[in-house]
This record gives sequence, structure tokens and C-alpha cells, in this order.
Amino acid sequence: MSKHTWQFAPGFRSKAFGWKSDIPIQRIREALSEIKLVAKKEPVIAAEGAIVLLEKLSPALEQVDSSSGAIGSAVNRAIETVVPIIVRAKVDTAVRQRWLERLWKAFEDDGIPYIELLGDFWGELCVQPELASHWADQLVPAVESIWGHATLGHRFYKGSTACMASLLAAGRHQELLALLEKAPFKWWHDRRWGVKALVAQGKPTEALRYAKQSLGKNDPRGQIAQACEAILLATGQLDEAYSLYALEANQVTTHLATFRSIVKKYPNKTAKVILLDLIKSTPDSQGKWFAAAKNAGLFDVAIELVEHSPTDPRTLARAARDFAVSQPGFAMACGMASLRWIAHGHGYDITGSDVLDAYMALMQAASQAGIEPQQVKTQVRTLITQNPANDKFMTSILGRHLAG
Repeated sequence: MSKHTWQFAPGFRSKAFGWKSDIPIQRIREALSEIKLVAKKEPVIAAEGAIVLLEKLSPALEQVDSSSGAIGSAVNRAIETVVPIIVRAKVDTAVRQRWLERLWKAFEDDGIPYIELLGDFWGELCVQPELASHWADQLVPAVESIWGHATLGHRFYKGSTACMASLLAAGRHQELLALLEKAPFKWWHDRRWGVKALVAQGKPTEALRYAKQSLGKNDPRGQIAQACEAILLATGQLDEAYSLYALEANQVTTHLATFRSIVKKYPNKTAKVILLDLIKSTPDSQGKWFAAAKNAGLFDVAIELVEHSPTDPRTLARAARDFAVSQPGFAMACGMASLRWIAHGHGYDITGSDVLDAYMALMQAASQAGIEPQQVKTQVRTLITQNPANDKFMTSILGRHLAG
């Protein structure tokens, strides 16, 4: 195998970074770009580079402040990126085993830890069922030993996930399920592998039951819902998946992203039906679905939301500006709602500029709709006088605009 000089490698020496995470995150991105570029022509060399990066990550990041979660997320994304590169490389069993031994040493030495997610992919990294079975044989005794000492309380063994991943990849499903029965308590982090084993055996009903039985007080309900939803979707039970798990299984970073995730999974449901169900699920914050309604072109629903539920005034002003020409009626409703919620005291650190932005967008939309400016100004003046708490603030900004 030819040697390759990796440009990223010298930058990942032990304790290479200080406590700030922005520079190491950038270096990780650069390393991934370099590895992916090589992978296009030299997949085996790229896999070697991926292993080098994984070996160097934890020692290099030892001093980085991980409290924000940013560096941890960057490392996890790196692992998810390089694992397929390592898996796809076509090498013989001896080379694959050497790679695994190097990765295992890095995994064991990972004290912070940073690369613990690697355990989830251990079965995939083995590639061959025989190699996965070999690693399972090495790891099962350690897991049984740790779980067998109940009198010592719960003791964590970082290799337990790699063990279960190996058993699954080796097709030793019953042995995996039997091992999980020896666990000192039910924990989704472990039992998810039992769900996967039952699915692999073609037992979706049993897998669903197993997942439901795994739900404890501190277990992640969303992750369990995702597993159950995936089983039902894979067996064509779309209605059951939607009614039982869709809302809980697809909670992501924003309301808009949640809506899009569900729409993508459930072509049997219209976007409007899905959105209305989501709105019903959050009776105390319905206005937060405004962006989803707007992006889906459900302007009537969006207007209904902002008229009755607080919505971020800046978001409304931006929508009024963006749709002033193409949807002037909708844009007017957004601009007026933005001013109304500002008058009611909603919005974070609202400034005079925010008030003016909403007003100007409102007037632009009114012009496109052919509505007399005086009519709109009268409505704005009425809105302000009906909310005396912010009367002086809004009048100081809009007074000269409303005087005419």
C-alpha cells in the first residue's frame, strides 16, 4: 500500500488546540475535505487517512472546551462521514483486521470521550460477518462480566455497544437478545440493538413490542418513537405510523424542519392535514408554525395563526417584505400582525428599526393591493391607541409617517 502525506495530520498533534472550539472545528472540516477528495480516486488511501484522523482526534482535542456541544457534534459528524469511506475500501481481511485493531486502540484510549460514537458503527466497520463474529467473541465475555456483577452496581463498559453491533452484523441475533436479558436494567442505549435484531429476523411485531417495553422514565421517548415509526413505515403501515409516532418521532431543530420531515415521510397525507395536526399538538404556541404554513403556500392558515397566536415580529415583517408583490393580501396581514404583536410587547429586543421595517413592508403591500395609504394609516393608528403600553414607543417611530 502506497504511502500518502496527509496535510491535515501535523495539525492534529497531541494537545494541538487550546480551549476554544472554533479552530479545531475548522481543522476537522478541512481534514474531511482532504479525505473525501482523495476518496474519489484512491479509496483505500482515503480509508487510511480516515483512520489516521480518528486516531489523532481525541489526543488533539484534549484541552478543548466541550461544554457547548459544538466540538462533540463536529466529531460525530466526522465519524459519520469517514465510516462509509473506511467501509467501502476494498481490502483483504488481514488489512481490515489491522485497521480495526488501530481503531480499537484509539477507541480504548479515548478518555474524554470524543469518538465513542465509533462503537455504533463497529459491525459496519467489520464489513465481513466472519470478522464481526470474531470481534463479538472477543467482546462478549467482557460485557457479561460487567453485567454479571450486580452487587457492584452499574458499571459502564465502553465496548458494550461495539459488542452488540458486532453480534448484529454477524447475524447472531438470538445471542444478542440473550445477552441483553443479562443487562442489569432496561436502557434504550442497549435495547435498541435488540429492536434491530428482531427486525433483522423479520419480526416487526415483536420488535415494536420490545421497543415499547424499553421505555423507562429517563429513556429518550423521541428515539424510541423513531424506531417504532421506522418499523411501521417499512411494513407499509403508514396510517398507524402517522397516528402513533409521527409527531413525536420527527421533532427536530425548528418547527419548519419538523413539518418538512413529516411531509417527506408521509405522501399519503396532504401538507395541510399534517400542518393542522402539528398546530393542534402545540396549543400554547401555535404561532410558531407560521413559517411552515408560509413555506407550504398555505397562506390562509398562516394568516389565521398570526392573528390569534404570538409570532416573532421580525419573522412577520420579513414575510411581509418578501411577499409584498406576489401575495400582497398575505403580506399586509403579516405586516399588520408584526406591528400588533410589537404593540402587545412581543419580540426580543425590539428596536425602532423593527417597527419601521414592518410598517414599510405593510405600506408596500398595500400599494401593490391597490389600497389607499390613508386607510392603512388609520388602521395602524387605531392599533397603536388600543395598546397604550407601547403607545409612546411606536408613535415616536411612526408619528411622522402617520401624520399625513
